[in-house]
Amino acid sequence: MKNRLSSDRLEGEVRWPAAPARRSGPHPARRVVTAADAVRFINDVGYCLLFPIRGLPLPSLYYACAHREATDWDKYCLRIWKWKDEFGRRRRAFYAKYFKGRGTFISLELLPHFLAMEGSVWAPGDFDRAYSAGRITADARILWHALAEHGPLATLELRHTSKFETKTGNRRFKKAMLDLSRRLLVVHSGAEQETDSWASNRFELTAQAFPAAVAHARAIAPEEARRTLAQKYLEWHPLADARTIARLFRWSKQEVAQAILPVRLSGRTA
Repeated sequence: MKNRLSSDRLEGEVRWPAAPARRSGPHPARRVVTAADAVRFINDVGYCLLFPIRGLPLPSLYYACAHREATDWDKYCLRIWKWKDEFGRRRRAFYAKYFKGRGTFISLELLPHFLAMEGSVWAPGDFDRAYSAGRITADARILWHALAEHGPLATLELRHTSKFETKTGNRRFKKAMLDLSRRLLVVHSGAEQETDSWASNRFELTAQAFPAAVAHARAIAPEEARRTLAQKYLEWHPLADARTIARLFRWSKQEVAQAILPVRLSGRTA
């Protein structure tokens, strides 16, 4: 179980950095301390959660910092919350509510593969096409249109622009934004202080924030994207079975088989 931690309570967490290829036995794990460390961690694992989530066997940035489960709002929570906003603003990593609608970092290297896998290669003005194709809901179309027209917007401003200001409208807004996030069509691009309370999330269309990644994704076949993402997962979780990967990525049995068989046959997870 190279690079995998043994506790069932830490499902998906990994020992970082990875052990050198020629080294056998345990190796010391290093904590993520600085923002630069965090970016290196995200780039190394390819994709991870902000916080550990039971039932989601993925590494988390919180564990990489704290080396324990999150039981309270502590200094590590504050640190990674700040980095989430900084990385989005400075384009150092992609952040959205992706895996099961939970906060997820994706490395810039693997972002085109995620976009290709999801078929999220639309241009900023394609909201009507996406809606007509049944890829997004009517409310998601409204938010997409607003972001395409006005550029990045903070939560309250986006709700106002889209006329989702009532309590019912807020529920519709959250549902539609989650839909766009899980399809990787919007990205968290920082935070903005709109009230005296917590700073608001600022949202931006992925096609406007990362146009090169979207263009690259158009040249990647979904099958190739799935193989690449499976290879990265198996690199850190070499004993993961097909069922785990299928649940994680919402792939069919056939898609999982096509993704992991070439990886396992090539021995690239060793």
